[in-house]
Amino acid sequence: MAKHHGTHRYRTLFLSDLHLGTRGCQAHLILDMLRHVEADTIYLVGDIIDGWRLRSGWYWPQAHNDVMQKLLRKVRRGARMVFVPGNHDEFARQFFGLTFGGIEIKRQIVHTAADGKRYLITHGDEFDVVVRHSKWLAYFGDWAYTTALFVNTHFNAARRALGLPYWSFSAWAKLKVKNAVNFIGSFEKELAGEAKRRGVDGVVCGHIHHPVIREIDGVTYVNTGDFVESCSLVVEHFDGRLEVMRWPAALKVVVPEDNTPFEDERDEVEAEAA
Repeated sequence: MAKHHGTHRYRTLFLSDLHLGTRGCQAHLILDMLRHVEADTIYLVGDIIDGWRLRSGWYWPQAHNDVMQKLLRKVRRGARMVFVPGNHDEFARQFFGLTFGGIEIKRQIVHTAADGKRYLITHGDEFDVVVRHSKWLAYFGDWAYTTALFVNTHFNAARRALGLPYWSFSAWAKLKVKNAVNFIGSFEKELAGEAKRRGVDGVVCGHIHHPVIREIDGVTYVNTGDFVESCSLVVEHFDGRLEVMRWPAALKVVVPEDNTPFEDERDEVEAEAA
């Protein structure tokens, strides 16, 4: 895992499930990561903005706006950015094939790594039976999940006050439930099977908030995780090697209590305006 000083450059960065627009989003950690990680290509693998939650009640603090500005700034500075919408930001699926602010919007895309391996990039909700066939149940599950994240948020607020690092109670609890573990296994096999049918070497997805890189039936299954529970991402090194990173064990930033921008965000905006 990268040390939290200086800037680390990678060939490709894969991010998913930021869930901007929700109280569970760890925006301060996303910003800290974006300050220290640079990449030639950035894939946003769905559920970047949580349209489901925003429809039921508007929540958009300054830190969430800072994340969007930081991503757009990377595009302006030369990074290629591809957005593959998920089920929570499905409102963007009407724009497949278009480019906004330099961000390409794709239903799915195949990424060729430095070592020649080809990876299908897809959010993954199309392979979730609940989302595909019982949307009302998916909404109910989303409500239950949001409740768990509410507990998680306050739990970690107490840990920060004690000087302890972030730890996801909700992620730990999820992996202790047998049905959830079985679902994760089935989901992974479905995605690996799709990669095999497409004739590619692997698949990169998000959706289930469970970061991992593993071989399944001869293909590489990669899940980027999320920035709600696991606070993880996947990077491609310049030799084509993929790595899951968790961010971070300890914060180097002070999280604003109000809606004021982070200090370095203000400095960057002022520098660009000059």
